[in-house]
Amino acid sequence: MILYACIVRLQDGLPLSASTDFHPNKEVLECKRWLRRLCVNLSQRPARGTARVCDLNIHFCSAGDISSLTICSSTYQSSAAFSFLEELIWEFTSLYNSTAITIASRPYAFLEFDGVIQRVKHNFNYGASPPIQLESSTAPVPVKLEEVAEANGIANGHVPTQVSPVNHRMSPVSALGVLSLTLNIMCSALSLIRGVHLAEHSFQDGYDNAGRVLAFLAAFSASILQCYLYLFYSPGRTLKAWALLLVVGLCNLYLYGLRNLWQIGFHVFVASLSVVQIVTRRPLDRHSGSGV
Repeated sequence: MILYACIVRLQDGLPLSASTDFHPNKEVLECKRWLRRLCVNLSQRPARGTARVCDLNIHFCSAGDISSLTICSSTYQSSAAFSFLEELIWEFTSLYNSTAITIASRPYAFLEFDGVIQRVKHNFNYGASPPIQLESSTAPVPVKLEEVAEANGIANGHVPTQVSPVNHRMSPVSALGVLSLTLNIMCSALSLIRGVHLAEHSFQDGYDNAGRVLAFLAAFSASILQCYLYLFYSPGRTLKAWALLLVVGLCNLYLYGLRNLWQIGFHVFVASLSVVQIVTRRPLDRHSGSGV
């Protein structure tokens, strides 16, 4: 029977949709890992192909901008599998045009297509759609696992686990996060206003206060960057958040005299609150609840 199916963009192997099936079987999970490796260079392979993994088969069929792939048991007829893949391609292209496929920027952008995959898979698994015999000219090309491994830059027979694309969508903004953003914007505005005001009055007589002006502007920039780190994903965001807190603290200590201890403490407190919010707001896990 058909165990799993997905649709990927042919150009770069970006997964566009997949069936939300849960198979704890180790062979199926291993087969999915090989399927993801196979997706990387589908554009360089024939339009049809089959790879054997354990006691399962991976079939793929490419047409236009997309490719459909499926994992089937070894006893499932290849003719039926490729008929299934062709029907998935037809269904997908009837719903989404080339522009939508091309501009898709995140994995599983068309996850709602899973409903169609499940319907077609059910029809083929339970005999509602009879298998269509393939012509000899369209016979699938056998794909060896060694070729897939070599194409993914794997040497000496060592096969590392393929890391699936990371979803960088962040978890929802909390009420405390909104408060942190508001205070950070206020602190950055105060630093910018004080810095510009000091520059206007000091640079007319010389550059004695150039260091303090730069400290105000550095504190302003650090607060704005903290807002960015809270709102958007960035690699190493925790380390960056602590570094920005250090910048805010050092700048405010340097400005002691122009700011009193209460003001310095307030700015450091706001920066510290922002760090806590940045660290606790994590990217969403695309696998949670989807079973893809």
